[in-house]
Amino acid sequence: MAHFFTDLMTTSRTETRALIRLSLPIWGAQLAQAGMSVTDVMMTGRLSPTDLAAVSVGSSLWLPLMLLITGTLMGLTPVVAHLLGAGKQAEIRPQVHQALWIAIAMGLLALLLLWTIVMPVFHWMDVPEAVATRSASYLLAIGAGMPGVALFLALRSFSDGMNHTRPALLISLIGLAVNVPSNYLLIYGGPGLVSLFGDWLPAPVQAIPALGAFGCGVATALSMWAMSLAMMIYTRRSSAYGNVKLWHSPTLPQWKIISELLYVGLPIGIAIFVEVTLFTLIALLVASLGEITVAAHQVALNYTSLLFMLPLSLSMAVTVRVGNTLGQGRLKAARMVAWHGVYISLGAALFNSALIWISADTIIDLYTRDSAVKALTMSLVGLAMLYQVSDGLQVNLAGALRGYKDTRVVMLITMLAYWLVGLGGGHWLGTQGVPGLISAMGVHGYWIGLVAGLTVAAVLLGERLRRLSKRVAADQPEPSPT
Repeated sequence: MAHFFTDLMTTSRTETRALIRLSLPIWGAQLAQAGMSVTDVMMTGRLSPTDLAAVSVGSSLWLPLMLLITGTLMGLTPVVAHLLGAGKQAEIRPQVHQALWIAIAMGLLALLLLWTIVMPVFHWMDVPEAVATRSASYLLAIGAGMPGVALFLALRSFSDGMNHTRPALLISLIGLAVNVPSNYLLIYGGPGLVSLFGDWLPAPVQAIPALGAFGCGVATALSMWAMSLAMMIYTRRSSAYGNVKLWHSPTLPQWKIISELLYVGLPIGIAIFVEVTLFTLIALLVASLGEITVAAHQVALNYTSLLFMLPLSLSMAVTVRVGNTLGQGRLKAARMVAWHGVYISLGAALFNSALIWISADTIIDLYTRDSAVKALTMSLVGLAMLYQVSDGLQVNLAGALRGYKDTRVVMLITMLAYWLVGLGGGHWLGTQGVPGLISAMGVHGYWIGLVAGLTVAAVLLGERLRRLSKRVAADQPEPSPT
């Protein structure tokens, strides 16, 4: 054990700077993209509780689909990182081309789902009619942007795997710059412009209709396509990708490469989908508890999700660092790189907990003016402080394992921890409580389930990384499954 910590300290002297340099642009990009979601919630929340609830419930459907696409395409990152570390740059371009075909297919499938299934889902979940109608129109607009964001995510995964993370930051800022003014114009319309600039505006401008939740969806779709086009232009013109001439000699679908990418990436996508559906299904289940509860749940989740961007960005950087090191054939060093990233994430999680303690009251005021929503949100944010450590650790443990291309076990652990412990336990506490001790806890029971699920995931993933990294460092093959 002492030898392990000595090696870890030695690794930290050289690895910390490389990890931070790689993760900071990712963090900025994640914050910019999360800023779009924050803008949606803040602007619709100031319009009406019904529009806020519509966007909140709608987000609980389209965000899981987008994150399934994100995770599946993230499988390209360790593949590119391994090839780069091994000096096989000529093999990178065909991998990216096939990832783009996967992105197109998944984007179109997401569009089709958002245009066909949302109202039956809302009726099944007993979402109030006014909320369901506005949310369906919001998702109609969002669907048009899904193919665009899928293409952006594929190109971003390629760029991250090449250790070139700054484009994602710059282009995400472009997306935010499109999203904010478009949101304001389309949500509030002419009356909003008049309140901002005065009644000197021309009559046609003042007559622009306020589209509410639907306008929010249109603005988000516009920003998705803006990011996609900007990333295409950048990867075509930049010399930062060395000998990888990405847009030279495009290839038709090659099912062998596509299946290999899906073998690595699809379990990542399913794992992330399972994680986010824990939050999504809770949002849908609490929808029947009333607009105040839905709004408070969404505000608390939106705020804490914004803080989650720091450990998530570290996780994505850890995947690249571990993949590069393994590609170089440095198996023992890869173990230290992986655990170094996990320990750095622990510090980030403790920082997030302290930040919540200090800033919660001020930040929540930015989301809502409703005193009932604010009071309930504050109680939920208190629970969110408890799971920052578990959440930060589990996402970075998963990131390290993805660097090893170990994705199927991560998927299985995620399904067990989030759906069985997190969702199942949370739903029981929320609707039944503890018989003889505690009555049904409502939304608080669901949040306690979140804490339990994330904690179980962190423990199981930690044990998996301990065993796998030790085995690989000893150059021992993975045993065949029985």
